[in-house]
Amino acid sequence: MNTQKTILVTGGCGFIGSNFVTMLIEEHPEFKVINLDSLTYAGNLENLEDIMDEPQYEFIRGDICDENLVSKILSENKVDGIINFAAESHVDRSISGPKVFVDTNITGTLVLLQQAVANKTKRFLQVSTDEVYGSLGDDGEFTEESPIKPNSPYSVSKASADYFVQAYQHTYGLETIITRCSNNYGRYQFPEKLIPLMFNNARTNKKLPVYGDGKNVRDWIHVYDHCRAILLAYSMGESGNIYNVGADCEKTNLEIINLILTYLGKPESLIEFVKDRLGHDQRYAIDSSKIRNTLGWKPTVDFDSGIIKTLSWYYNNKDWVDNVTSGEYKNYYSEMYENR
Repeated sequence: MNTQKTILVTGGCGFIGSNFVTMLIEEHPEFKVINLDSLTYAGNLENLEDIMDEPQYEFIRGDICDENLVSKILSENKVDGIINFAAESHVDRSISGPKVFVDTNITGTLVLLQQAVANKTKRFLQVSTDEVYGSLGDDGEFTEESPIKPNSPYSVSKASADYFVQAYQHTYGLETIITRCSNNYGRYQFPEKLIPLMFNNARTNKKLPVYGDGKNVRDWIHVYDHCRAILLAYSMGESGNIYNVGADCEKTNLEIINLILTYLGKPESLIEFVKDRLGHDQRYAIDSSKIRNTLGWKPTVDFDSGIIKTLSWYYNNKDWVDNVTSGEYKNYYSEMYENR
């Protein structure tokens, strides 16, 4: 008898999604994975080259807003659960063009929830963000009970999606879990985000555009530890619960950038301070004691070794970086940074 469980992973060609899919295929043969991804600019099939021919993996190109497609996938494959990574996720892009964030992050999540109920899918995990909590002062950490105070169009769209997830648990009885994580780092991150952006600029001797004074603080976690937490929450979390995921590793943007410069042997003179991002949150920090105490999760990758491993991956995979920074990315970069 086939006891393999089928999971629909949406957005599985993006940064966190591809790391999650690879982890499942390599370490958890009890799951069959169907990856639904529309392959927008940040979705990359190269991220999954190592596992794309595995028998327990299937890729479908499509949009989570396509109700008929989502329904067809769920019904024909007897999907046990959905893990939703699919999202527009870059704050800068949400400021310059918020509508697509509404379409994907809110409407797309709603379509998935509707079809999960219609097709009697058992479980739904929403991958959210600590940014829904807003900005912290110098002290304190976000807990699952912290008020929702999103400040950017991106975080508003994610908070709205979270509320829909909670509504579908309360109103329709769908088993739901929400995870909210701090900043991730690791392989395959699209170079609009801090670490790969600064690494790629520094290695090619371009200026490093730093918002404001560079002292904004983020809580960093390796993507593998985040993926482990998601799977644990999906498998063992209690329906209706929210789990914050963080590694207690706060760094300013300037600290991260200086680590990159040191690794590459590049001068600090490459740093160029630019006009601050509109509504830039000052500090995020996560209290992850709930998932640690109730589900037994804890981070396994310490930052000092994890960041070196990550920078080494980008250094040794220049072709991947060059491929994803061609074309549309160049226009985006010019608009975001060079014209400031």
